[in-house]
Amino acid sequence: MKLRLLWKLMLITILPVVGVIFLIVWFSVDNLAAHYFMALMEKYDVAVDDVHRMFIGSIHRYLVWASLAALALAFVLSYLLTRRVLRPLQQMTAITREVAAGNYSLRAEVTTGDEVGQLGEAFNSMADSLEQVERLRKTMVADVAHELRTPLTNLRGYLEALNDGVIPPTSDTLQMLQQESLRLVHLVESLQQLARADAAKAYLKRETVLLSDLVGHLLTLGQLNFQKKEIEIETDYSALERPVKVDKDKILQAMQNMLDNACKYTPHGGSVRVAVTPVEDGMKVVFQNTGPDIPAADLPYIFERFFRADRSRSRIGGGAGIGLAISRELIAAHGGQVGAESSEGKTEVWLIVPE
Repeated sequence: MKLRLLWKLMLITILPVVGVIFLIVWFSVDNLAAHYFMALMEKYDVAVDDVHRMFIGSIHRYLVWASLAALALAFVLSYLLTRRVLRPLQQMTAITREVAAGNYSLRAEVTTGDEVGQLGEAFNSMADSLEQVERLRKTMVADVAHELRTPLTNLRGYLEALNDGVIPPTSDTLQMLQQESLRLVHLVESLQQLARADAAKAYLKRETVLLSDLVGHLLTLGQLNFQKKEIEIETDYSALERPVKVDKDKILQAMQNMLDNACKYTPHGGSVRVAVTPVEDGMKVVFQNTGPDIPAADLPYIFERFFRADRSRSRIGGGAGIGLAISRELIAAHGGQVGAESSEGKTEVWLIVPE
C-alpha cells in the first residue's frame, strides 16, 4: 500500500501531540479520582492521610513511567519515519553534487509512489536528459572540429606545397582549393541557418498557404536532382487538405531540407513519395523514400545537430548533418512537431504544422 507523504507527516506530528494530550487528561482524571477518594474516606470516617499519600504516590510513579515510555516510543517512531522520508531527498542531494561535477551516471532509488517518489522519478528523468545533452554536446564539438580540420588541413597542405614550389599552381589545384574553401563556407552558412532557426519563433511572418502548393514548388525545383538518379516521384495530396497559417519561407526551408535528405539517401532507381494529409492537430507532410533502414537506436537522434546514422559516409556526400536539425527548429517555432520511422526498406520523415 502506497502511503502518501501527507499521511506520513501527519503521523509524525500527531503521535507526540496525542500522547501529550492523553497524559494531561489522564493526569487530570487521576487528580479528580484522588479527590473523590479522599471525600469517600472522610464520609465514612476513615483515616485518609496515609492511604491518600500511597494512592497519589502510586499514580505519580505510573504516570512518570508511562510518560517516559510514551516519549521514547514517539521519539523512535518520529526518528524512523523522518529518516525514511528524508533518505531519498538526501540521496538526490548527493547525486546533484555529482551531476554538478560532471558525473551523469548516478540515479536516485525510487521505492515509493508518494510525492517524494514522484520527485525521484522526475529527478532521474532530468538526469537522463542531462546525460543525453552532454553526450550530444561532446559529439557536436568533435564533429565541428572534424568538419573544420579536414578542409583546413587540405588547404594548409596545398598552400605550403604551392609556396615551396613542390606542386605547380595549375587550374586543377586551384579548383580543388576553391572546393575546400566552399566546404568551409557551406559549413559556416549551415551553422548560421541553425542559429537563425533557434530564434525563428520571434521572427515569424505568417501567411495562409496550402502545403501541397509548397511541396509542388519544391519538387519542380529539385526535378533535375531526381532525374540524375532516376528516382520516381509520387505525390498524394488529400482532398480534405486545409490551409495553414505559417511563415512561408521558413516552412519551405524545413521541407526543402527533408526533401533533399530523401533524395540524397535514395539509391539510384529508387522512389520518393510525398503525402499531405490532415490530422487532428493540423496538416501533416510525409517524405518517404526507399533505401536502407535507419537503425531503431538511431531514429530518436536523426534530428540532432551533426548526427548521421551512416557515420562512415563522407561529409562531402552525406552533408554535415545539420539539415534535419534546422527543420526541427523551424517547425518547433510554429508550434509543430517532426518525427521519423524506418522499416522494410522505407524511411519516412514527417512534419506536422498546426492550423
